[in-house]
Parts: sequence; structure tokens; C-alpha cells
Amino acid sequence: MIESQAKVDGVDLKILAALQKDSNLSQRELAEKVGLSQNACWRRLQRLHSIGMIRGSHSDIDIGALGLDLIVFVMIRTRHHSKEWSDGFRAHVEKLPEVIDFYRIGGEWDYLIKVVTRGMSGYDAFYQKLITNFDLATVTGFFSMEAIIDNRPVDLTRLR
Repeated sequence: MIESQAKVDGVDLKILAALQKDSNLSQRELAEKVGLSQNACWRRLQRLHSIGMIRGSHSDIDIGALGLDLIVFVMIRTRHHSKEWSDGFRAHVEKLPEVIDFYRIGGEWDYLIKVVTRGMSGYDAFYQKLITNFDLATVTGFFSMEAIIDNRPVDLTRLR
């Protein structure tokens, strides 16, 4: 659980911004970038991990190079809104390996799912798994033609 935002200062924000751009920085490189000793930087990193501000480290993989050439944003409207149904649907979607992002949203739609797959046949196979045993009112897919901005780091300077 993330503690109060008040416990994050400008140096912490510099650390977070640097890690967003390159999570492979060595502790020495990170300390130099933010103007701290290695020990002070390490203590801050440990604290940011312990309060849940840093949840992991990831590599940006070129999915197209792996043949995953279709990105689909799937919008779902359901007739069911009970906790039991929602919990079951969440568990179902979490098991689908094509899903890379999954949101419950407000407005006309109930859920948004980002799917990465190999071509239209891969999406059709995903779609068939998605609708199996679930009464969904509407499912529609929006197919990405081009990623204009993808995984942009959050601008932390606006939080200072």
C-alpha cells in the first residue's frame, strides 16, 4: 500500500523519474544522477520499495519483433454488476495471456482490455476464450494502426 504522498520529496521524485527512463541504472549511476551518495540513494530506494511507490523493474520489449503484431483495445459492456460476477470475470480475464492491461472504467462501457496477439486469427482465438461462459452485453475491438505515444514516463516534475 502506498503511504501518503507527503512523504515523497523532490529527491525521491528525481529517483523515480530516472528509473522510469532507465530501470537498469546501477546504484552508482542513479546516485550520481540525483546528487546523492550511494548509501543515501540505496536507503531512499529501499524506502520507496517498502511503501509501494516502486513496484518492480521492467524491460521495454519490441513485441513486433516477436511476431505480436496486433494490438486491440477491447471495450466491454455487461448486464451484470454484482461483486460475485465481477470477481469471476476478473479471474477469467487475468488468465488470458494475450491481456496486457485490464481496467474497470466509468461511462458507457464497463471494462477496457488491451490485447496483444499475432494477427486477426490470434485475436479471434482470444475473443472466443473471452466470451466463453460469460454473458457480455457488448464486446467491441478497436485495432491499433500505429502507436504514437507508448509507455511514456509520467512527468513527475509537475508534482514538485
